[in-house]
Amino acid sequence: MELLRSKAGERTVRLDPRTKMVMLFAVSTVLLLGGNGGTMFAVRTAMLLFPFGLLAISGRVRAAGLMLAAYLGTCALAAFAAPALEGIANAIIVATATVVSRFVPTLALAYFVFATTTVSEFMAAMARMRMPDWITIPLSVLFRFFPTLGQEARAVNAAMRMRGITPISRGIAYAENCLVPLMSCAVSIGEDLSAAALARGLGAPWPRTNTGSIGFTPVDAAVIAASLVATATLALGLVFPEAIA
Repeated sequence: MELLRSKAGERTVRLDPRTKMVMLFAVSTVLLLGGNGGTMFAVRTAMLLFPFGLLAISGRVRAAGLMLAAYLGTCALAAFAAPALEGIANAIIVATATVVSRFVPTLALAYFVFATTTVSEFMAAMARMRMPDWITIPLSVLFRFFPTLGQEARAVNAAMRMRGITPISRGIAYAENCLVPLMSCAVSIGEDLSAAALARGLGAPWPRTNTGSIGFTPVDAAVIAASLVATATLALGLVFPEAIA
């Protein structure tokens, strides 16, 4: 049963799960499809800073700092190192910078969503949206899969270090020593989470009770409005590029 009890921890930012899904869609879409000129530059900048700010406000300053450093470091590498290189090296740096700049903020926001949303809250939001069980149940299991897998990964890494197995001492073999037990753990976690879901009656044909407390607040309304404005600006820019130049 404990496997499906997501611990969101102390939160200074409380958003409805539906608000988080709208925000995640808006940020990922704008960063993936948006340009860098005119009004879209301001929109993209806001969407870039939003995930890191939410992570920091929610108390995950270290994670926000690491992801922001990875983003800024890659951009600096593309801005200063790429012009000095030619051929394949230049193409690799530019391609890496493009991928990182578009996906790291989205990953940061996804981490915020997973870390600050309990399974009960997510299930309550899905029930309010009248989503079918074949969508709700796999997603609720997924909400606990990645955090649990992360804990197992840290445990495997600690076990390897206790045995004196490090990337320096074993090189490429270190990845194999970590991945093999981690893959076995992933299979076991999936089976345990599925059993826990069934034990809690997630597949039952009758309505389920839920202890998750959700609801829209003025903060949710502001976040949804900002997300819709950013998405609408992107759509307008794609259809009429000259309108937001």
